[in-house]
Amino acid sequence: MRAFLLILLLQSLQLSAQWKDYMLNRRGDTLNRVDIAGRKQGPWVLSVPELRGERGYEEEGHFADDAKEGIWKRFSLEGVKIAEENYRWGKLHGKQLYFSYFGGLIREENWRAMDPKQAYDTVAVYDLKDPDKKIADVIVKNEGISMRHGVFNYYDPRSGKLLAKENYVMNKLQEEEDKNAVNKER
Repeated sequence: MRAFLLILLLQSLQLSAQWKDYMLNRRGDTLNRVDIAGRKQGPWVLSVPELRGERGYEEEGHFADDAKEGIWKRFSLEGVKIAEENYRWGKLHGKQLYFSYFGGLIREENWRAMDPKQAYDTVAVYDLKDPDKKIADVIVKNEGISMRHGVFNYYDPRSGKLLAKENYVMNKLQEEEDKNAVNKER
């Protein structure tokens, strides 16, 4: 029985020592955890104070192996949500939403993150005139970045009316490519 209690005690010591640093919130949840290797892990709250006329803000989300992962929400110091960003491999990925300090949607963006562990990536190339028609697959060097990829919508924050719309394909504005194709035909 004593041996069992001793083993149980040693295991509990190991479990409590898995975080090098952390903080507790009011509810007792562990936040801002740093593992033994010095990497950020789990739920985090980041605070950025006001600086040189720029408003401060707070961000909350999750880290996985020292990189932002999943949904991150940004709040003004007054508690108003001003952004909702999605991350993958520590880079912007998917739909991003940005709000005014009064709560109105300002813009909606779409990004594509590239896996930094892969040296090359295969990208589908679509016809400019028919976006549903796939022309080829192209192998590109992966620099581990985020690229604008998809529709960017800009709104009037008061009325919610769509002001402008841009379509990006692999960090290039779709309209620019259409104009270049037209100029080459002339």
